[in-house]
Amino acid sequence: MLKAKIAVLVSGGGTNLQAIIDAQHSGVIRSGEVVLVISNNANAYALTRAENAGIEHLYISKKELKTQEAFEDAIIAALEEREIDLIVLAGFMSILSERFTARFDHRILNVHPSLIPSFCGQGYYGLRVHEAALEKGVKVTGATVHFVNEIPDGGEIIAQKAVEILDGDTPEVLQKRVMEQAEWIILPQSVEKIAKQILDNR
Repeated sequence: MLKAKIAVLVSGGGTNLQAIIDAQHSGVIRSGEVVLVISNNANAYALTRAENAGIEHLYISKKELKTQEAFEDAIIAALEEREIDLIVLAGFMSILSERFTARFDHRILNVHPSLIPSFCGQGYYGLRVHEAALEKGVKVTGATVHFVNEIPDGGEIIAQKAVEILDGDTPEVLQKRVMEQAEWIILPQSVEKIAKQILDNR
């Protein structure tokens, strides 16, 4: 069966990458297949996850390439060489320029650990998002999968799932609950949805 070729860009542990790999095995993702993992962090455990799953993986260093443009050019070259159809940002700690996002318009997905438009945009990532939600005293948070454009967390929303905030939650406890109850569910579902659309439009 023909499948959309997926690349996952990741900077850290790769729990969302693992959720996508698991979703391929369980049949949640049928229309796409991860064929490449790229990290800007040589020590990212995500690279080990890719290796364990038999997926090609690359480390591309912004520091070594010195400029954002050279860094993005190296990523673009890797994506185009492998004819990637869909790019998933799964905890990728590098803002991509408009030059990059426009090149892959409606082909880049990101998962963000809040219900956009709350607690999103520049500076909101990782535990900071959950710290902000707890400081504000909101009772419900969640996760959002959206297309990526030149505005951080500014692209069109594909899916959202709410998660309750409980008394006594710490940012770490809340982060884990949002991952388990929202991110790891709606990210694979969204990947399947967009991969299927890509195939249908061929």
